[in-house]
Amino acid sequence: MERWICTICQYVYDPAEGDPEHGIPAGTSFESLPDDWRCPLCGVGKDMFEKE
Repeated sequence: MERWICTICQYVYDPAEGDPEHGIPAGTSFESLPDDWRCPLCGVGKDMFEKE
């Protein structure tokens, strides 16, 4: 699975780790994140991420 990086704060979403603090289990692809998921660091939406 591909990692995605926030173009604002450089947070990297790694599907192997997920985002457990926000209820996203490890193994969740970026495409499978809920539409309302936000960057855990700066709060922008998925549309502000690019493939790393």
